Order: sequence, then structure tokens, then C-alpha cells
Amino acid sequence: MFPSLSSVQLWWPFPPFPAFTWPACVAAAVAGVLLDQWLGEPRRWHPLVGFGHIAAALERRLNRGGAPLRQRLTGLAAWVLMVLVPAALAALLVHVAAQISAVLAWLLQALALYAALGARSLAQHIAPIATALAQGKLAEARQLTARIVSRDTADADAEALARAACESALENGNDAIFGALFWFLVGGAPAVIAYRLANTLDAMWGYRTPRLLYFGWAAARLDDVLNLAPARLTALSYALLGRTAQALRCWRAQAPAWSSPNAGPVMAAGAGAVGVALGGPARYHGQWEERPPLGMGRTPGAADVHACLRLVQRTLWLWLAAAGASAALLHYGIA
Repeated sequence: MFPSLSSVQLWWPFPPFPAFTWPACVAAAVAGVLLDQWLGEPRRWHPLVGFGHIAAALERRLNRGGAPLRQRLTGLAAWVLMVLVPAALAALLVHVAAQISAVLAWLLQALALYAALGARSLAQHIAPIATALAQGKLAEARQLTARIVSRDTADADAEALARAACESALENGNDAIFGALFWFLVGGAPAVIAYRLANTLDAMWGYRTPRLLYFGWAAARLDDVLNLAPARLTALSYALLGRTAQALRCWRAQAPAWSSPNAGPVMAAGAGAVGVALGGPARYHGQWEERPPLGMGRTPGAADVHACLRLVQRTLWLWLAAAGASAALLHYGIA
């Protein structure tokens, strides 16, 4: 497969797959994105749902308290079991498939990215919030927003709901799309599976609650590490596709105030690019939390939710175009 492509190879824990050059990887990335756009998330038998059940059961069994160091080491061991073992098995599966057929191995790579992406799902969850807000259906907007955020929405007004939807669109653009795409382009199926599972464990174990503070420490910190590069590329992409100078100023001035080293740059740059004021007070579990500001400009509304979703979508096509251009240069310049 792809006999005339460049000999540039990805790194693997097994011997390099002879057909999976950089241009082939980009082609698989495009295929995975198109599958996600066409099919969306599986309605039944979603692999991450099953993974979540296993992770919850494992946490209940292993997280039995004890000294903080012991809890951290137990959480780290659980993370290795739940992330690195499946990634290694994926690498072995693709390696074996490559011995049978290069086409089969390529298809497995594309399917792995499809399973890890959530671009269509993100739009399907957030766009209806904007529609409900535009139609003045506040109760419906509250219910829809409660499904995607952890903050309290029972008595939230339209501005608070629009703010939550915008922030979710921008932040999850990195978590559900660009982080997965970045790691796929770095290391194919094993890398994107490791990233997506690590991201899921952070969402399950990475809370600073009394029960998870130490056990979930590794899950939270390792997810931060895996997102350091893709989050900053996402923030830069948001800035390039919007109000660039304003987005960069917001990123530089506002991101350091956020406790998350990755959500801060992504949301600050995205809000600045769109020209909307996000952040500010939000209520979590009955307690108000005063959060630093994000972006600058108008008060968010339904139109801004759509604007954030469009920014995420344009960023996705920008990434694919950049990867495709690099693959073409390799093909015609090196092959």
C-alpha cells in the first residue's frame, strides 16, 4: 500500500509498519475524522462506556485509603493497567494485522482514531443548548447544559448557560478532538488509545475530593502532561482563526490564573478569538466559585455558542489541511 510514499516512519514499540508512513498516517487521520463526522459516537456498545464501568469497579476495589503515598502508588499502578496495557495490546494487534495485510492495518488505525474522536458528539450536545436559548426555552437549556457540565444549572439564567456552553465547546475541542488527533499523528492507534483512556480516567479519577485526592493524583497529572502540547497548539489555532491579537493577549494575561495548565490557554485564547467574555462566578455542588475572567467582549448568548462551535470546526479542518500539506510535500519532495 502507498508504494511511492516517503519512507518517513512513525515510532512504534514493535518493528515499523512498512506501509504506515507519514502520508499514510495522515490519510488514516482524514478517514477517522470523516467516519466521526458521518457516524458520530456508537449508539450501543460504546467502548469508552465499557471502559468506564471497568475503571469505576477497579477504583472501588483498589482505593481503600491508607497513607497518601500508598494511595498515589496504587492509583499510578491502576492507571498503568488501564492505559498502557490496552495501548500495548493495540500496538500488537496492528502489528499482527500489518503482517497479514497493509490495508487491514491501515483500516485498524483509522478505526482507532474514529473511536477516540468526539467532534460530532460535541456539536450534538452543545448546539441544542444554543437553539433552546435562542427560543427562550430556559428550562430545556438548563437540562441540556446539566448533561455536559459539572456546575449547578437548576436556577442558572440564560447568560450563565451560554457561558457554560461556550466554555465546554472550547475546552472539549481540545479534549475530545485535537488532543486525540495530535497523539494519533504522533503515534497512530496505540498513542491515541492511550490518550483517550488517560483523558477518560482523568474525568473519572482526577477530582480533588477526599476519596480521590491521592488515588486520582496520577490520572490528573499524567493527563496534564499528555495535553501540554496539543492544548497549546489548539489555543494557537483558535487565535489564528479568530481575533488573533486579542486572543493572544487573553492567553498571555488570563491563562496563568487558571488552576488547569491546559484549560486556561485553550479557553482564554478561544474566548478572545470569538470576542466574548467568559469565566466569572459559577456554582459547584451548592458552593459559589469565583473564577478568573476569560476572553473579552460581549456577554455570551446563543449566537456565541454557535460561534465557538464554528471555531472548533474550522480548527479541525485547519489541522487536517496542515497535515495533508505536509504529507504532500513529503510525497512530492522526498518520494
